[in-house]
Amino acid sequence: MPLRHSRASAAAAFFVQGMVFISLTTRLPVTQRTWDLSETEMSMMMLMMVLLAGVGSFVAEQVAKRVSSAGVLRVGLVAIAATLPLMAFANSLTMFLAALGTYGVALGAVDATTNAQAVAVEHQYGRPLLPSFYGAWTLGGLVGSGWALISPGLGAMGWLSVIALAVGLGARLIKRAPVIDPDSVKVPLKPLLLVGAGLVLFYMVDTAAQTWGPTYLGHTLNSPTRLVALATFPYLLASGLMRLLGDRLVEKMGAPRVLKLGAVASALSLGLIVVAPTWQVAVIGFTVLGASAAVIAPLSFSAAARIAAGSGEAGTDRVDAVIARFNQFNYLGALLGSVATGLVGANSLRYGFALPMVLILLLIPLAPAFAGQEDR
Repeated sequence: MPLRHSRASAAAAFFVQGMVFISLTTRLPVTQRTWDLSETEMSMMMLMMVLLAGVGSFVAEQVAKRVSSAGVLRVGLVAIAATLPLMAFANSLTMFLAALGTYGVALGAVDATTNAQAVAVEHQYGRPLLPSFYGAWTLGGLVGSGWALISPGLGAMGWLSVIALAVGLGARLIKRAPVIDPDSVKVPLKPLLLVGAGLVLFYMVDTAAQTWGPTYLGHTLNSPTRLVALATFPYLLASGLMRLLGDRLVEKMGAPRVLKLGAVASALSLGLIVVAPTWQVAVIGFTVLGASAAVIAPLSFSAAARIAAGSGEAGTDRVDAVIARFNQFNYLGALLGSVATGLVGANSLRYGFALPMVLILLLIPLAPAFAGQEDR
């Protein structure tokens, strides 16, 4: 099987993951109104989904050691396809929550196995490919938010199941990713934790924007329902464009400086969101935020790969294993972004967005940990 088919299939899985997740989060205001949920109840609902995603990711990682990440990924995508119409056309809150919980488990399984497939493909190519896979996720998110702009109702989300099912059944994946056990890999813990903290900060900001941005526009700033996806669409567009320019920017300025500037710009854009008098101003803030935070995740993975490689004596299997496990940092960030932001902002989401506005500045003292040899 040509390797390019495996690469395209893995990218398609990332695309579906981003498309479905963003389609769901941009419809949270509709979900909130449909089931008459408070911000606190919404936070608990998101907490359930994030925790179950963590469970799904852990189970998938264990099962993939014996089966293959390809098989688990197929099952996860088919499960996501099955949950979408159940959420879209649920006739009771219990049915909706059951479908959302199942989606959470499937999301975690897909999250773990898409990364396993990505590092497996990257291993076969022998050159960095993770940024382009995350770019496919961003493109899927753009499609999901664009679909929400065209058709904001919950029922429209069910149609995305056709795409998820087609990718799940038709993907030509690598049958077995590198099987090295991440627990057996010894790497310097402190530097890995420092760059992992950077990844946590990114997902805190990213999840807060994608989860609560549409609700903020619709409920706090009274934007038209059909336009709440504008919290997400320009955010993802700016993020995608910045990632295309990111390699050259980092080469010119160095990773630490880029991260420090990104942290300051992210804090300022979140400040604009917090004080925004109208939803149009908030959209500008979300757009700038997308560009400001875009390169944090790719630089985190690159730094983790350098740490895993160490002096260069380790094989690529070691790097692959660490990268596959490193993705677990995103769940703590997701908890801070989706749950803590909602709880702090229970009375007003302005307070909720103030939380990531302050915490993202912690990236400044962490930035030196991201330096490569060219930065020293």
